[in-house]
Amino acid sequence: MTAPEGESKPARVVVADDQTVVREGIVMLLGLLPGVEVVGAAGDGDEAVRLVGELAPDVVLMDLRMPRCDGVEATRRIRHGHPGTQVVVLTTFADDESLFAALRAGARGYLTKDAGGEEIVRAVRSVLSGEAGLAPGIQLRLLEKLSEAEVRTTAPPEPPDGLTARESEVLVLIGEGLTNQEIARKLHVSTATVKTHINNLFAKTGLKDRAQAVRYAYRKGMVRPREE
Repeated sequence: MTAPEGESKPARVVVADDQTVVREGIVMLLGLLPGVEVVGAAGDGDEAVRLVGELAPDVVLMDLRMPRCDGVEATRRIRHGHPGTQVVVLTTFADDESLFAALRAGARGYLTKDAGGEEIVRAVRSVLSGEAGLAPGIQLRLLEKLSEAEVRTTAPPEPPDGLTARESEVLVLIGEGLTNQEIARKLHVSTATVKTHINNLFAKTGLKDRAQAVRYAYRKGMVRPREE
């Protein structure tokens, strides 16, 4: 796809979605629109990261719920290793938890899968020009959520003992009494991914079981007793 003389070159895009029908549908849709060139498609987060390394696209349209490596973790790896590639999350779920997890990981745009082709192209162009490519309703919710956060929270402490941000997040949820399945649902990852994070954080902290993990989280100030 070559841009006519005088026009900006098309944005080079990788599409990442574990559902073949959805992925191929998005690729087909974008192929019909001006201003976008689909250069690759990935079935999971690991493949998305690999394609970014090989193809250096301008933007990745990233599904959040994928096997092996979810969209949030893939976004984090791409933004860390390939800062020239922007990420626009494209997902069925427009809930606040997934929104903030994706934005914290470095996503600059967030669209639901019912977005039209023109809306997707606008989001791609927005993030490439340094703006946030967020659906209008999501922008409002983001501002509301940030206003609430200013009132009720302070900046969290740095994760102790070399824990990653995600391992620290899992540890906090263990301290709050959540099961692996509940943590997986809350973070929109697989139970196997949760177990991997738990094994890693146990190895780093020397913890042997969940009871020790709960005490550790309270001792480090990561979890505070609930007020009655």
